[in-house]
Amino acid sequence: MQSRRLFLAVVIAVGVGASIPAYGADQDGAVSATGTDWDAPGPFPITVQAGFAHTVYRPATLGADGRRHPVIVWGNGTGATPLAYDNLLRHWATHGFVVAAANTTMANSGQAMVDGARWLLQENDRPGSVYHGKIDPAEIGSVGHSQGGAGAINAGADPIVGTTIALQPGPRAAPEKLRGPALFLAGEKDGIVDPVKMVLPLYERAPQVPGVYAVLTGAGHFEPVGDGGRYRGVMTAWFYYQLNNDPRAANEFTGPSCGLCADPAWLDVRRRGLTAAIG
Repeated sequence: MQSRRLFLAVVIAVGVGASIPAYGADQDGAVSATGTDWDAPGPFPITVQAGFAHTVYRPATLGADGRRHPVIVWGNGTGATPLAYDNLLRHWATHGFVVAAANTTMANSGQAMVDGARWLLQENDRPGSVYHGKIDPAEIGSVGHSQGGAGAINAGADPIVGTTIALQPGPRAAPEKLRGPALFLAGEKDGIVDPVKMVLPLYERAPQVPGVYAVLTGAGHFEPVGDGGRYRGVMTAWFYYQLNNDPRAANEFTGPSCGLCADPAWLDVRRRGLTAAIG
């Protein structure tokens, strides 16, 4: 999975402009089984700030009406940079999240992701910073793709990270150390990160936290490149659920008829402990 084959595939996917949909293009007009379109752009105009260690995607105006923004830290797949997932990261910023995307092409340890969160927390405390008093330090989530998915799990061991999304994650991860609710997403046609052999065992090794495991029908390993593909909506809903305590989003994952469970696009949905996950 951390191979030259993966590196070349990411480079090709990013290098061909037509392979990345224009941001705002809905994925098959997808509306969740609960009636909410999590794929749609949010209301916030955004700005992107490229730094040495991280690229930050955020609302252009921070702190409107006293708002404190939740934080998402992102880890790339092997050999990739945030540009490979640019439209997905922009999407989350339009929904009011501040996204610190690690610029590293080797995100497996999760340390670069945690460093991004810690930098934002320092800026939140620094008078004169654009982030001063505008970040919610209690609402931080980690997410990444492939090697970055393993990195997201490893970052989730840090006490400042409250929730994790492991998107087609690689195997070099320690889910036993996760501290908060986790969403494990696999692809039915993923020939690099096999759902049953690689992703499901990671989910099963984290019984200490509330969690969800689900497999997207027909999805290959590069489904998320660009704008997140058909994973975008469910990941956005998860962050609304976990970082915004949104009851609409909670309905996508909780209860006997959860939206994810009822959606035919998802296979083998497994859940545990979600009644205690919100809040």
